[in-house]
Amino acid sequence: MAADIPILVFAKAPEPGRVKTRLVPPLTEGAAAVLAARLARRMLATACAAGIGEVRLCCAPDARHPFFELCRRQLGVTLVSQGKGDLGARMDRVFRAALDHHGAALLAGTDVPDASEADFRIAASALASDADAVLGPATDGGYWLLGLKRHDPALFDRMPWGTERVAALTRQRMEALGWRVVELAPRDDLDRPQDLARLRQRPGSIALLQGLWAGAGA
Repeated sequence: MAADIPILVFAKAPEPGRVKTRLVPPLTEGAAAVLAARLARRMLATACAAGIGEVRLCCAPDARHPFFELCRRQLGVTLVSQGKGDLGARMDRVFRAALDHHGAALLAGTDVPDASEADFRIAASALASDADAVLGPATDGGYWLLGLKRHDPALFDRMPWGTERVAALTRQRMEALGWRVVELAPRDDLDRPQDLARLRQRPGSIALLQGLWAGAGA
């Protein structure tokens, strides 16, 4: 598929005690950080394999962490800093920058282990057609992917991030703007102990979870 739609992958530096804190326990802080790094690499690899445009790793708190540099070297992604502010302000900033130079952009988090290349390609195709936005909802009421070819700060301002209301409010705001929205199938994210327990039952999760309960490294 011919496209030039950048994928903006948001990730935090995988520092123990600063990522995946709702998974501690059952995981240790170190194991949770290992899992965060694995999830980020999986999402980046999937985004790169989709082949729709440049993949930008949007880093927090900045792009200087060794993990981000490793991703740049091994996966060929571009590193950018998310900058300051709450999640909405940071998302608004990177979307605005991308849309200044591209007709559309996709933003993804890293918490969805089963995101696929097809998800990104479907989203890109919708934006290349007549959709103004694409929403990839998560089953907990948030969303893991947002695609835009129009910008409006209302999508990010005073949003109750981290709650089950995020996707619904985003839909309402896009409807109020009169946008045509395409939705992907809902995906399970990995943020709570019950999510972890569910993932352990799935085939194909061995590499992602290997050694975590033994405190092994990545």
